[in-house]
Amino acid sequence: MRDSDTGLSLGAWIASVQERVERRLEACLPGAGETPARLHEAMRYAVLGGGKRVRPLLAFAAGEMAGAPLAVLEHAGAAVELIHAYSLVHDDLPCMDDDVLRRGKPTVHVAYDEATALLVGDALQSQAFETLANSGAAPADALAMVGCLARASGSRGMAGGQAIDLASVGSRIARAQLEHMHRLKTGALLTASVMLGALAAGNVTGATEQALLAYARAVGLAFQVVDDILDVETDTVTLGKTAGKDAMQDKPTYVSILGLAESKALAEDLRREAHAALEPLAGRARRLGELADFIVLRKH
Repeated sequence: MRDSDTGLSLGAWIASVQERVERRLEACLPGAGETPARLHEAMRYAVLGGGKRVRPLLAFAAGEMAGAPLAVLEHAGAAVELIHAYSLVHDDLPCMDDDVLRRGKPTVHVAYDEATALLVGDALQSQAFETLANSGAAPADALAMVGCLARASGSRGMAGGQAIDLASVGSRIARAQLEHMHRLKTGALLTASVMLGALAAGNVTGATEQALLAYARAVGLAFQVVDDILDVETDTVTLGKTAGKDAMQDKPTYVSILGLAESKALAEDLRREAHAALEPLAGRARRLGELADFIVLRKH
């Protein structure tokens, strides 16, 4: 990161990173007029102009701490956001969560059609790895980043967590099972976001790596706990997606298993755990600490 970026307030820093990532996404996605135009238009519809970009923010914060080149971080942030966007497009399909609203606008299968939405997800996943491969990182670092993102996206990560989620609809599962599901479905990609930022620097090992992993595991789970809380407490307009959908679909959540008060206490415990994990890094990880607060205290 540039030296001038480190002195920004959190809000200004977030806006700066979001702008950088948006430009990179604009550049790496095919133009809307390029054949097949409908597919490329739908890809851009799914990705651009929406979302908090939490995963790129985590990648930038870890990379800033480690001294990663800005261009590599831009590609890493765009890549993880493309994976996230693909997962949302597929999650919203009728065969999955069957939702009609995402980021305050119609979901891709509603705005276009189901077949296009399926292809959009497929193409965004491929685009993510092409983007990461073109990051300009040293070959060994690029390979490590590709492996990290692939593991987090697959059957031992996000896709596996979604499979468990679908199989759990209508079931009463234990808290440990719920945690395992969400460490895969949500936590794996958030953890990968942090580690991609570190890997972009090519020199993060030992105690620093362990501190980042502990931090990432805490914020990854906290993100899902807060999501479950917001699904109960927040309205559809504020969320930008259908509120109360988990209860309507009889999905196990932290709120349904623990209750609202205990879920809020758990989110706060995880926030403290994230900050404690960063203590060995002293002031170098300030942005990561601020993002832990941002994730847990957010209202949408």
